[in-house]
Amino acid sequence: RIQSGGLIMHTFQPIPADLFEFNAFSQIGQDWMLITAEKHGKPNTMTASWGGVGVMWNKNVAYIVVRESRYTKEMIDGSDTFSLSFLKHSEYKSTLKYLGVISGRDEDKIAGARLHIDYSHKTPYIDEAHTVLICKKLCAMPMTSDYFTDPSINETWYKDKDYHTLYIGEIVEFLAR
Repeated sequence: RIQSGGLIMHTFQPIPADLFEFNAFSQIGQDWMLITAEKHGKPNTMTASWGGVGVMWNKNVAYIVVRESRYTKEMIDGSDTFSLSFLKHSEYKSTLKYLGVISGRDEDKIAGARLHIDYSHKTPYIDEAHTVLICKKLCAMPMTSDYFTDPSINETWYKDKDYHTLYIGEIVEFLAR
């Protein structure tokens, strides 16, 4: 498939949910993912290693957490959808690290990482991924110390008070190359 400008993009195929094989512990926790969203026509992405997939409200869902300070949070808050893109960690380790520390406020980090955006359901995702989850936002819930039943969570992860927002998104499409 060719996109404008002659750039050759990858071909993704939808996968039925019951055939989707996914180990969140390795794919998210070890290999990391890219959370991508768009606001006012400007996409942004960030690396994440916390989140999961499951079933909520009788829907297939993904959940992610994004800190208040992250620029991508503005994109997610300004959109009805987001995507989760999974790249081969062995090939993209330095790219994933770069996307985790550079802010999209300061530069076009997607271009800086030499990655490309494609769209499904009007939702941006990273074309270099091997697997993509397209998600419709269902819930956005601030996580604050008031809700932690284990005080060590606040002491360990939120000394700077830069709390996460928990997002739950219905997976409207599973894509694989």
